[in-house]
Amino acid sequence: MNLIQVQGYSASAAGTAIIPLILLIFLLSRWSGGLVAHYGARGPLTVGPLIVALGFALFALPTVGNSYWRTYFPTLLVLGFGMAVTVAPLTTVVMNSVSQDRVGAASGINNAVARVAGVLAIAVLGMVMVYAFGSRLNHRLAHLWLPPRILQEVQVQEIKLAGLQVPAGLSSVARATIKESVQDAFVFGFRSIMLICSGLSLASAAVAWLMVPKGTRVLHSPASDNESTGQRSA
Repeated sequence: MNLIQVQGYSASAAGTAIIPLILLIFLLSRWSGGLVAHYGARGPLTVGPLIVALGFALFALPTVGNSYWRTYFPTLLVLGFGMAVTVAPLTTVVMNSVSQDRVGAASGINNAVARVAGVLAIAVLGMVMVYAFGSRLNHRLAHLWLPPRILQEVQVQEIKLAGLQVPAGLSSVARATIKESVQDAFVFGFRSIMLICSGLSLASAAVAWLMVPKGTRVLHSPASDNESTGQRSA
């Protein structure tokens, strides 16, 4: 929404812009999954969220019209690297925390938690975004001395965020000012959400540091242990 509605990207360009994040997670997943075997689970599950927190914080810096290569591209690289360091080790730890006959249940719980968290993030952070956007926009519009009818039309559309349509019957200057105010309000809300996500990532790192035992390593998966046992028995 930020790239399309505020920065002026097409839908295709916005999708292409996020590819570096996906590629990093894909290319580094095998390497990052092996970090648990070498360094234990505590390190990757602490450092990874810290890098993710930095990535989200960097998203709060750009305004309107910034260069992709100077702002979003390096930010996506940081976020993608942090996610790569986090996701694969987390999955490895979850799958190796139970016996072989319960791997399916562990995988299901892991996926269920991820899906529920995604739904809650959209719902809760969406409400925060709408509130922050509306509050900022009303503050900006209060200084423009617009007719009450125009203000009411704008406030009714606040849920559309940056997709809000400027009411007709205004001068070009007034329309441009309202559009600028809408973009500023969206960026304000977007920054608020990114900083909240950064804080949640820091909390995740703290939880991992406090709850994951120090020096815990996964040298073999349960499957490989079962195979080795069977070969020795034979």
